[in-house]
Amino acid sequence: MWHIRPDDLTGEAIRALVAEHLSHMHSLSPAESVHALDLTAMRKPGLTMFTAWNGTVLGGMAALQRLDTRHGELKSMRTTAAARGRGAGRALLQHVVNHARTEGLASLSLETGTENEFAPARALYVSEGFVECGPFADYAEDPLSVFMTRAL
Repeated sequence: MWHIRPDDLTGEAIRALVAEHLSHMHSLSPAESVHALDLTAMRKPGLTMFTAWNGTVLGGMAALQRLDTRHGELKSMRTTAAARGRGAGRALLQHVVNHARTEGLASLSLETGTENEFAPARALYVSEGFVECGPFADYAEDPLSVFMTRAL
């Protein structure tokens, strides 16, 4: 059902989803606890954005950020309201995990929120083998953040 592909972030639909994602994250958490990327940050070297499509309809996005030669980070995971509960998030997550493995990464980590709004995301990550861990890369302890990782 979902076709996952790399995205260059130039299309209107993905640009709107990134803007929606940033706005929503800032509505839930104070600025210092928001780790969502804007379009400029998504274009930095070592980051690959993937989008899920059902025909011409965008269902979601997820990015893989290479942290070093063996460790990657899942970034900017979001599905559209219309795609929630239809498998777009799981398809994107599985695609990023498989892509990271193909790229030779040994582990994949992520940061998500502690608020109830993030409970479905945390459940998805656990169901795909992620476990809680401490802060990684440049993150610091934050009561509004949950850090998770999994071996690849």
